[in-house]
Amino acid sequence: MTPAFAQARLDSVRPFIVLDVMEKANRLEASGRDVLHLEVGQPGTPAPSRVLAAARQALETERLGYTEGLGIHELRARIARHYSDAYGLEIAPDRVAVTTGSSGGFILAFLAAFEPGARVALAEPGYPAYRNILAALGLEAVGVPATAEDRFQITPALLDRLGPDLDGVIVASPANPTGTMLPAEALQALAAYCSDRGIRLISDEIYHGITYSMDSTSALEFTDDAIVLNSFSKYYSMTGWRIGWMVLPENLCRPIERLAQNLFISVPTLSQRAALAAFDCRDELDANVARYAANRELLLRELPAAGFDILAPADGAFYLYADVSRLTNHSGTFGDTLLQETGVAIATGLDFDAARGHTTVRISFAGTTETMAEAVRRIREWSGR
Repeated sequence: MTPAFAQARLDSVRPFIVLDVMEKANRLEASGRDVLHLEVGQPGTPAPSRVLAAARQALETERLGYTEGLGIHELRARIARHYSDAYGLEIAPDRVAVTTGSSGGFILAFLAAFEPGARVALAEPGYPAYRNILAALGLEAVGVPATAEDRFQITPALLDRLGPDLDGVIVASPANPTGTMLPAEALQALAAYCSDRGIRLISDEIYHGITYSMDSTSALEFTDDAIVLNSFSKYYSMTGWRIGWMVLPENLCRPIERLAQNLFISVPTLSQRAALAAFDCRDELDANVARYAANRELLLRELPAAGFDILAPADGAFYLYADVSRLTNHSGTFGDTLLQETGVAIATGLDFDAARGHTTVRISFAGTTETMAEAVRRIREWSGR
């Protein structure tokens, strides 16, 4: 019999609904239906050509055994150099930890930064895995209901309403599902707020490089105390390779190394060798971002006519977070019906905001422009608009 405490903890871990939607869409596609995948947040393109070439070379010439727990030195040094190139920051390679995707990074970060029962604030709507990983580790996720006026982001004013007993804050800029960003001065103010109160800031920067209305700013520009996470999944188009990284405060490097050694042994060696080439593929990757920008403009122009009122400005990432309250009062059922009747798969807002997501949906525009145009055509025809 499962102990009561363990059962309660497991029951608090909700499903990642978008993956359930993807499974339904894949089954429908396997049955012969033409499905347009706007549900999952992943690029529609494969890894860059140089990454693929590096992987082939590694397969042919290397043993591909275990590596150091925090990643091969060459990759950690190359990631550190990226911070100089992109942000003008000098980061010691020893502060870089290569992780099994950003997901592996969040597990390590939460375990290293917080004691059981710690209270960690996160914006709602927000990425559901934050809350679910925290719950699985015996930590308390403190939802911060954010609105369009807040750009759906955490602010010091919102944190003041939570009271003093706060141990951590998770911020994402650009954010999932809204695509909103914190301007540099707002991120600086949040970093100072956390520093002044001894609150650990965890900055999710996995959508850096995919921006439209402002440049990305790293929390490292304002503090060395933050834990910064990034990934090769989004801008670098390597989702299935499961590789990401963290930049750590110096005092957490060895504790996280010990955790990584025991939990993961090492990140897949093939992915590490391939990722070394990713930073030299900017022309190919920026072409992807140009396509996302075209898709964004198309959807912003066409979706409102189908009854989808866009709430978030989508400064970055490749999502639109849309209000569908004029069409439904249950976005989950709405999405299921849309998938069955049109073959267009989207994500329910309930995945990102359990309290208010019943009238919102997330649409990923990471695919081709032709896919976006056809999806809009089907939605408008289906909705009679």
